Amino acid sequence: MAKARVAVMISGAGSNMAALLFASKREDCPYEIVLVASNNPDAPGLNIAAAEGIATFARSHKNMPREDHDALMHAALVDAKTDYVALAGYMRVLSDEFVNKWQDRMLNIHPSLLPKYKGLNTHQRAIDAGDSHGGASVHLVTPELDDGPVLGQIKVAILPSDNAAALESRVRYAEHQLYPHILAEYTGREHDADWLLQKADSLALALPQTHARPSHGSPGWRVGSEKTGKYFAHFSTQHHGSDAIGILVKTSGPDELETLCEEQPDIYWKPAYYGASGWIGLRLNRSGVDWDHVSEWLERSWRSVAPKSLTKLMDAADAF
Repeated sequence: MAKARVAVMISGAGSNMAALLFASKREDCPYEIVLVASNNPDAPGLNIAAAEGIATFARSHKNMPREDHDALMHAALVDAKTDYVALAGYMRVLSDEFVNKWQDRMLNIHPSLLPKYKGLNTHQRAIDAGDSHGGASVHLVTPELDDGPVLGQIKVAILPSDNAAALESRVRYAEHQLYPHILAEYTGREHDADWLLQKADSLALALPQTHARPSHGSPGWRVGSEKTGKYFAHFSTQHHGSDAIGILVKTSGPDELETLCEEQPDIYWKPAYYGASGWIGLRLNRSGVDWDHVSEWLERSWRSVAPKSLTKLMDAADAF
């Protein structure tokens, strides 16, 4: 199983980075750390990464416009063929442009139970509020500070004797447990058949007059009525011993099918039985799936069997 390629961005000691790194050494971990990047060339966490054989990149942000520095960091991530970014104590506010480039592929860990206490001084604010618990949250990064969807949280009891430093030290232990678990869960979806089916199902059923109907025991989607509808896509899980999980969609014919399978074997495969009729397999259990591309294939396959009355309406809508 190909592992998701994760780059970690840090500014200091890198303890959460180290937690992610050592968790990635487990054989069953669905991700690997391919780069540790920092805006602080003296960040101690860089030494930890280098000692473990992980590539590093560092460039100070001082005297540099935010957008220019973010562009350098983005280029380093791309050069490392990064699939996901994990912020782990990266103490810089990222530009909207940078964040949007990594939409739904960048995670952060924040030392509070979001949506409480966004920003800094989270532990003292929790104590001052008389809260029974502090904690940590892992969330997706959006342009709004600490405002992305929360993927997981862990609570830490606040003791009567706690000050901010004491609470912070215990929350840090909790962070080291939470972050590797959530990152593995999030990146591991790429190989989870149920999650992939749910994604494909939402895209297929978004097309006009479609409905789901099993075919030979596997999920499938048809366009038209329940009685006369025609299949435009099928879901395939480890078909005939293959490790591929994906959708079967219709090509223009054998020539296109053979060309795609030959030129991009990591994305396409020729399915048994279905392949003879021009169907091609589009692999979903791989890193970096472009779901817009999947949606385009589904619509193209839908158009190949949909009633002309429907395709004419879509063509008219596309013309505007």
